Amino acid sequence: MDALHTAGIRFAEVLQSGPPWLEKFWISVTSSADPKCIFTVCFPLAYFLDRKVGVSVLWIGLVSEWLNVVLKWFLFGERPFWWVHESGLASKELVTLRQFPVSCETGPGSPSGHCMITGAALWPLVTALTALASRRSRSVVVNLTPFGAYALLQLAVGLSRVFVLAHFPHQVVGGILAGAALGWGLQPHTPAAHNPGFFLATALALLLSSLALHSLVIAAGIDIDW
Repeated sequence: MDALHTAGIRFAEVLQSGPPWLEKFWISVTSSADPKCIFTVCFPLAYFLDRKVGVSVLWIGLVSEWLNVVLKWFLFGERPFWWVHESGLASKELVTLRQFPVSCETGPGSPSGHCMITGAALWPLVTALTALASRRSRSVVVNLTPFGAYALLQLAVGLSRVFVLAHFPHQVVGGILAGAALGWGLQPHTPAAHNPGFFLATALALLLSSLALHSLVIAAGIDIDW
C-alpha cells in the first residue's frame, strides 16, 4: 500500500502545480459537492421537478450516506494530508504539497464520501433527464448529455478531493464505482409510495444501527477513529 500511497502523493503534487485559477476551481468543486448539498439542494430541486425522482434522490442519498460510513469503518483508508507525515515520506523525500482549509479531514478515507454519495444520489436525476431527452430528441449526443455531464462531474469531484489532500486516487475511484453501483441498484427499489414517517423511522434505524456497530467495533479493540 505504501507504493500506492506514494504514487497518490505524487499525483496530488502534479494537480497542485497548476495555475492559481485552477486551484480556485478545485476548491469550489469540492465545496459544492459536499454530501450535505444532496439534501439541501439536489433533493428539493428534484422533488420540485418530479416527486418520484425527488424521493429517489432522498432515499438513495440517505442509504449511501450510511453505507459510506460503515465501509470506511471496515476499509479504513489513510488520508493523504496525514499519511505523508506519519509514514515518514516527507522526511525522506522532497514533497511539495500545500495545505488548504478543507485539507485536515479526520477519520478513515476509503471510499470517498463526496464521490460515492453524490454519484449515487444523482443517479435517478440523471436517468430521468436522459429519459426526458430521449422523448424529445433522437440525437445520440443529446441523449448521452446527462450521463456525460454526470461522468465529468464525478471526475471533477474526484480530482478536487485528491487536490485538497482529502483522499488518495484509489479511494476516489472506489467512491465513484460504489456510487454508480448504488444508484443503479437502489433506484428501482425507491419506496416512493411511503409516507414521511417511513423515512423518519428508516433514518432512525440507520442511525441506531451505526451507533451499535461503532460500539461493537470499539469493544473488539479496533480504534476506527484513530
